[in-house]
Amino acid sequence: MNVLRNPARQVLRRSYTTARRPFVPPAQLNNVQRRTGGARRRRKRDEEEEDDVQWQGDFEKSSPPSPTFYTGRSEYYDQVILLQNAIVQARKSLKMLHLLPLPEFARNSLPTPFPIWKDLEEMSADFQSPMTRSRYRRVIKLLNELNGYFNIAKAANASEVKITIGSIIALFESGKKAASLAQRQKKTVSLDQYGRSYSVGKRKTSSARVWMIPVHAQPTSMKTQKGPSDYEGITTSTILVNNIPLVEYFPIPADRERIMRPFKVAGVVGAYNVFAIVRGGGTTGQSGALSHGIAKGLVIHEPKLTTVLRKAQLTRRDPRMVERKKTGLAKARKRYAWVKR
Repeated sequence: MNVLRNPARQVLRRSYTTARRPFVPPAQLNNVQRRTGGARRRRKRDEEEEDDVQWQGDFEKSSPPSPTFYTGRSEYYDQVILLQNAIVQARKSLKMLHLLPLPEFARNSLPTPFPIWKDLEEMSADFQSPMTRSRYRRVIKLLNELNGYFNIAKAANASEVKITIGSIIALFESGKKAASLAQRQKKTVSLDQYGRSYSVGKRKTSSARVWMIPVHAQPTSMKTQKGPSDYEGITTSTILVNNIPLVEYFPIPADRERIMRPFKVAGVVGAYNVFAIVRGGGTTGQSGALSHGIAKGLVIHEPKLTTVLRKAQLTRRDPRMVERKKTGLAKARKRYAWVKR
């Protein structure tokens, strides 16, 4: 009997949750009275939440003024982003006007720009932070690219694009632009009363003073009765170096070829008489100095040859020099033979 009673008692004692307390939705539990301890804890928790909300309202975090605010150099990166966006917009505008891509010959025919940008100190003052050389070069590279688009728009007379790009470039131009451009302008060199030009050429430790005068045509009355074939290849031009003919002063053909190169590049072989005084150095240095002086003299007589001679790097002073001897070495870089004993 006890075996049968225990399961019956357990069945009778089994209770369900719905039997003791009816189901109440969570929204209706707000007005249900609970124990005093729970209400006290809830009241304290509500007060703490109100304090937190009030504190957050007093110190609410605002959004940064720039997306590069947390980089530490927001002014610098803002300007870089400005230039990059300007380059993208300028490229799009020029493509819409069918000015890009520009052929190579058209790009070379554009006038050479002379931008005068702010130096490192001025850029640092504008960006309100010290700027390194690498960051300065990055900004200058972007400005040069933007200035190239400005020159294309200026040459094509695209006024809107030119004004927009010009307003951005003006922010980075130096205030000393006028003085710098004035220094870059070369002094006008005129001919003397006899029509001669005077120039100075240098190479290594050699220097050459060069006087050039155009060859005057021989009068017709002074010509002999010989045929035209007898005068082919004969010119009246003369090149005297230290009062010695060119062939005698420079016996090496490479030196003479170096001297005649400016005439060949300009296409005026035999059109000028040259009188030069050279000093210092050897034959290679003296021939280079004489070539430099001749190229500068040709520019004085014919300014149209400036671009041709400049592209051939004949009007540029060659800065290469002999490297100095070092202490403890046989020459500039040669070392003495190492001896063990």
